[in-house]
Amino acid sequence: MTYAIIGLIIGILAGIFAPGYIPKEYATIFSVALMAGLDTVFGGLRAGMEGVYDNTIFLSGFFVNIILAVFFCYAGSLLNIDFYMVAILVLGMRIFQNLAIIRRLYLKK
Repeated sequence: MTYAIIGLIIGILAGIFAPGYIPKEYATIFSVALMAGLDTVFGGLRAGMEGVYDNTIFLSGFFVNIILAVFFCYAGSLLNIDFYMVAILVLGMRIFQNLAIIRRLYLKK
């Protein structure tokens, strides 16, 4: 828990003091990477509440999901296909599904 709080404080301070401009060309790729990261975080939170959390699976899933989602988005832009919309739709559905399961697990306690 201490590491999570320290990481949160460092992230907030970095967000406040670091300039945060993303060029328009990379905005779609960044949004897909952000959604993939959020999907993995909520999946990890769900696994922790279910008692099956594994740090190796979480970290490998975090990076593999982001890299794969960015690759598909980039490949779609090379082919002139708005593939990022499909990725955001699927990742958004997974995030809401994980949130619904987290809510149910929390209310059962």
